[in-house]
Parts: sequence; structure tokens; C-alpha cells
Amino acid sequence: MIRFENVTKRFGRKTVLDDLSFEIQRGETFVIVGLSGTGKSVSLRHMVRLLTPESGRVWIGDDCVSEANGSELQRILQRFGVLFQGAALLQWLNVLDNVCLPLRQTRRLPEAEILRLAEEKLEMVGLTGAAEKMPADISGGMRKRVGLARAIVTQPEIVLYDEPTSGLDPVISRQIDLLIDDLRRRLGVTSVVVTHDLNSALYIGTRVAMLHEGRMVVCATPEEFIASKQPVVRDFLQAQGIADLQDVRKAFGK
Repeated sequence: MIRFENVTKRFGRKTVLDDLSFEIQRGETFVIVGLSGTGKSVSLRHMVRLLTPESGRVWIGDDCVSEANGSELQRILQRFGVLFQGAALLQWLNVLDNVCLPLRQTRRLPEAEILRLAEEKLEMVGLTGAAEKMPADISGGMRKRVGLARAIVTQPEIVLYDEPTSGLDPVISRQIDLLIDDLRRRLGVTSVVVTHDLNSALYIGTRVAMLHEGRMVVCATPEEFIASKQPVVRDFLQAQGIADLQDVRKAFGK
């Protein structure tokens, strides 16, 4: 579904991605973790051509997004929905109009159908009745859910999540995680999540990949990730107080 082939990305003298290769399967939730500056969000941005590698290729199915241009690139990008770190809502539009925006920009649909789809997605994320509210008048957790409704309103094949629980308290963070997991099951989308929160990664991920110094040191199921002997993985687990999956379940009240 998504494939990185020997991707290298530098900013000045700093190599952020170093000959990185991995593949994400259709329908899975692939979570990328690691310390700050290890290339997590940089990897995500390559998938939607916000960045282009110095060398290597990024594939979306049979399409090489890292080399596409013009109408071909636009066609590839329509396969994606993105939840940005700060939700990136337009402050002068109400909740409903924020969710409608991608449809109005990229789809030729009757206005009644656009409104129906937007209201349907707001219901999916638990925001029925919030359509007329302005972004400044809702909580951080609600803004994230509006951003998520907007990300899925075009019915994408792939949804990218850049730090979806950043800045939220633990209770709201867990609610967002459960919502991401629920939407994957209901919509059948391929999900790619970047996060610092290892509890989140191990709960929602079908596979968890850890980047360190621009390379992938482990890519495994949650059970295999916790059992990894890689020192950087052991340190990361220990820093977040995780010894086994039972610790993760406790964080979600399971």
C-alpha cells in the first residue's frame, strides 16, 4: 500500500532519514514512534509529497508519489486524509464548514450531498449538534475530532495522523485513540500514526516501528515490540513505564 525504498532526506548537514525502507500493508494501523528529531513526521510528509527525498522513492500502491507532478500528483493525494498535529481548523469557519471544505475544494457534488456527508462524519466522531460552533468555542479534544471528521469526509483509502493526542490530557488522549481504532474498523482505511505516546502506539497499532537516527531499529507487532532486545527500544519502554501489554491495557482502563 505504502512503500519507502532507500529514502534519504537531509536538512543542511543533518541526515534525518538515512536509506530508510519499509512497507505498510492495506488496512493496517502502522504507528511510527521515536524521540524528537528522529524523522517521524518527516516520513509522514514524504507520503503526501510535502517533502521530496534526496534519494530513494516513495510508492503509494503502483504510484511513485515522490516523482509525480501535476494532475498525477493530485490524483494520488486524493487517496489521503490527514489529521494535522494542531487540527489546523480555519478559525473563521464553523465546525460544519471546516468539515465541508475538502469536498467543496476537490469534489463536484451538490451542496446538499456535501452537507449530508459532513454531518455523517461529524456523527461518526461524536460531534452531532456541534456543527454551528466556531473553533475558538470548542475544546482541544473537540477540535481534534473536527479535524478527524474533515480528514475522512472525502472517504480516503489512507488516513495520516500527526501526533493526534499532542497537547491533550490523558483522558481525552485515550478517547481519541479509541476513536482512531474504531474508524479503522468501520471504514476499513489504512492508518499511519506518528506519536510520542507509546501506550497509544501499542494499543491501536497492528505494527509499531521505531525510528532512531534516521533508521528503523524495529518494526513489529505490539507483542514483539515489547519483547525487543534493542537497547533503544528497551530505554523507550522503560521511560514510559511499560513492561508488558497489561500496562498498556491499564492505561486504557481495560
